Amino acid sequence: MNLCVIGTGYVGLVTGAGFAELGNNVVCIDVDKVKIDNLKKGVVPFYEKGLKELVDRNLKAGRIKFTISMKEGIRDARIIFVAVGTPSKEDGEADLSQVIKVAEELADLIQDYKIIAIKSTVPVGTFQLIREVLTGKIKEGTHFDIVSNPEFLREGDAVYDFFHPTRVIIGVDEGKERVADEIGELFRPLRAPIIKTSIINAQMIKYASNVFLASRISFINEIANICERVGADVNEIARGMSFDKRLGEGYLRAGIGFGGPCLVKDLKALIKMAENYGYEAQHLKSILIKNEHQVKHVVFKVKSMLGEVLYGKTIGVLGLTFKPGTNDTRNSLALKIIDLLKKEGAQVKAYDPKGMEEAKILMNDLILCQDPYEVALNSDLLLILTGWDEFKDLNFNHIKEKLKEPIIIDGVNLLDPEKMRNLGFVYRGIGR
Repeated sequence: MNLCVIGTGYVGLVTGAGFAELGNNVVCIDVDKVKIDNLKKGVVPFYEKGLKELVDRNLKAGRIKFTISMKEGIRDARIIFVAVGTPSKEDGEADLSQVIKVAEELADLIQDYKIIAIKSTVPVGTFQLIREVLTGKIKEGTHFDIVSNPEFLREGDAVYDFFHPTRVIIGVDEGKERVADEIGELFRPLRAPIIKTSIINAQMIKYASNVFLASRISFINEIANICERVGADVNEIARGMSFDKRLGEGYLRAGIGFGGPCLVKDLKALIKMAENYGYEAQHLKSILIKNEHQVKHVVFKVKSMLGEVLYGKTIGVLGLTFKPGTNDTRNSLALKIIDLLKKEGAQVKAYDPKGMEEAKILMNDLILCQDPYEVALNSDLLLILTGWDEFKDLNFNHIKEKLKEPIIIDGVNLLDPEKMRNLGFVYRGIGR
């Protein structure tokens, strides 16, 4: 099958490389010429486990190509996947400018029949807008049909998730079952459940899924805060809960909260969408408030160890990305916590295995270190904010020697409390 993917961010590039690996001919389009020129050489613009190898292999095989030309990219494609960004506006509403621009270009360029599959996360009502843009110049059913095909890729595990999807959602209008079947055949080799539904249902499945994940994180953080007060261990609580099939295990890890480019954005967008339809989503707002409180709770823990006045204190931070396995620092709670600490007058030194260049762009006065041991040197406290596995294997005796005081605040519950205390550390986790 000849495919086109518009947008070479996390979703677009993984989708394009994944479909190429399945034997399809894929052309990826982006407006960023530097990014496209680099991709032609096999230079991937972000870190994602296994992605570079996937791109290299399919470049060599000639199954994936990159271009800045929309005309060239869509020319031979039967199916066009739209995977451009929909960032939050200041009021939380999704910014649809990139989606609209793509629709306008497609309306000018499409000459023969195409299926346009929207992977970008867009609120209810967007498809009608896209349809109006397109039908101003070309005819639906003759030149195009529209499909909602939301993505469920986790950064850090996106390549794995592409080839092992939990489900494939295909949203089409009534009477367009043939279109849904054609998209379904493309995903058939992945052997995942294929759910065919309406466009509105497909959109809401995406939003509801992300918001539910966010609610689980806020829920377990609420339990963690209670555990701290009653003397329970939230990790044991979550483990005990996980045996109940109704509850499951995923996203029941207490910590600093949820960040990144998706969960917060989609939660805000769903709240705003509800308001636009005359409904105030109080429960969803409470999830957002709880998440913001959790960031302040970590700062409170620092103050409980070092005193209310942080001016003149040096705090070492391990972890800058919003999660391990990626170099993405967009909406990283680690950076938010660092910003709060700096506003309190503390000096912050930091290290991250993958995200230091990205963090420096967002926080140009951040002091970056070559390794965790340099972070610990003469710091009053060590704060862990991203759960990289390599932090588990540090020489903590060496860390203790370098710290002014042997204090660790583990914001992601990465370490074993008993082991750390046996090594002579004052250890504080979240809900432990």
